[in-house]
Amino acid sequence: MAQPVLADLVRGQATARRHATALIFEGRETDYAALDRHASQVANGLIAAGLKPGDRVAFLGKNSDHYFEYWLGAAKAGLVLVPVNWRLAPPEVAYVVGDCRPRFVVADPEFVDRLDEGAGYHILPSDAFAAWRDTQSDDDPRRDAGYDQPVLQLYTSGTTGQPKGAMLTNRSLLSLRGDNPPEAMPEWNRWAPEDVSLIAMPNFHISGSGWGLWTLQHGAKGVVVREFDPHQVLDLMMRHRITKIMMVPTAMRIVCDHPDAAAADFSFLKYICYGGSAIPLDLLRQAITVFGCGFAQMYGMTETAGTIVGLPPEDHDPAGNQRMRGVGLPLPGVEVKIVDEAGNELPRGRVGEIATRSAANMAGYFGNPAATAETLDADGWLRTGDAGLMDEDGYIYLADRMKDLIITGGENVYPAEVENALYSHPQVSDVAVIGVPDPKWGEAVKAIVVPVPGERPEPADLIAWARKRIAGYKAPKSIEFRDTLPRNPSGKILRRLLRSEYR
Repeated sequence: MAQPVLADLVRGQATARRHATALIFEGRETDYAALDRHASQVANGLIAAGLKPGDRVAFLGKNSDHYFEYWLGAAKAGLVLVPVNWRLAPPEVAYVVGDCRPRFVVADPEFVDRLDEGAGYHILPSDAFAAWRDTQSDDDPRRDAGYDQPVLQLYTSGTTGQPKGAMLTNRSLLSLRGDNPPEAMPEWNRWAPEDVSLIAMPNFHISGSGWGLWTLQHGAKGVVVREFDPHQVLDLMMRHRITKIMMVPTAMRIVCDHPDAAAADFSFLKYICYGGSAIPLDLLRQAITVFGCGFAQMYGMTETAGTIVGLPPEDHDPAGNQRMRGVGLPLPGVEVKIVDEAGNELPRGRVGEIATRSAANMAGYFGNPAATAETLDADGWLRTGDAGLMDEDGYIYLADRMKDLIITGGENVYPAEVENALYSHPQVSDVAVIGVPDPKWGEAVKAIVVPVPGERPEPADLIAWARKRIAGYKAPKSIEFRDTLPRNPSGKILRRLLRSEYR
């Protein structure tokens, strides 16, 4: 029996949960039968436009229900969807679009001017999407991409060099859940048709597309947010009685600090899943008080189709514990090991590069076999580029990105350790740690700190604070204060820009 593909997902839910709500967006509700019908119409429209199996189609716009119709329709036509980060500057948009070479682009009107009308692809403004869709036949073309064919191409953030298009196949996106019974998944990662999820992360990230896919895969209801706004998020959580939501810790803090949050009743909320960084202990305590739900940290990357490791709610202790410094345990069907530069597996407790193998791994980088070979080996192991270790119980701990490693006096220092120590100081709002040239030590640890508004901590006090929490050689030798830190469009601190100022 053939493995079900993305297009089968919406067909199956249209049969099983025909009149159940699939998506809600700004007052518009779409049930599963309509979602399936709309996907067929989109597929037929793309086929009528002359697109062939394997062609790329792009989406340049903010979150909407139409994004998922477009994606599922592309899958029914055997095409690959490329969501483009609308926060990118025009030259960056031009690079991504030029690299993926789409035949058809749906774009929000405010971003159309970032596209080249003479580049050979058709441009459809998103405000004309529904009218275009509804002129097409709703007969299912059943020209699906195969199980091992790509259906989604997401571009990495490109903190070094140009972004690369990670090709995610039906297998990548569906296998971990399709190949494992629901009861094999940890409780926090199980879904039911009764769930209501808030799809608030950007669709150009796996956190947005993947979270939306999980929602639809299980016949749940998805409430789509055009872009994250704490006032709107809080309102939607209450109005639709959201049971599951994913957000980054900084967004969680914003919602927690909203004046209406403390008095709200969140008894309907089951889990908040978060990623991107560990949750500071003070924020966890605040969030437990405000929301009273379970919390789970998720670790993954674009190249692994999202989450492959999770820290379950039972390891989130408001008193703090060692495991909260990690990202958790591999999900069922996921292998993880720590390797040295040559790819040899390291013993438990040793820091090296995190490597993973599972059916969720990407097929490779589009048009870039050299980069693919550097990341994926012949045995299917994917080198993440993240430094970390595994403890005796199998828990994974991130040290930091390998490229950000600081070597001072022959000792390795991983910025995340130092940043975590400083971030716990009550006068620190944000922090980045880098290595700067030093005539004695080779490199010295330097912290760039954004103070809490209205505060001005003493550098010596911050250094002393850190020395109480981490080894002395890891503590910063100097502190610099700034109003903001440079970040890329996905929110990652650009340490390379900070380092370049001192080299």
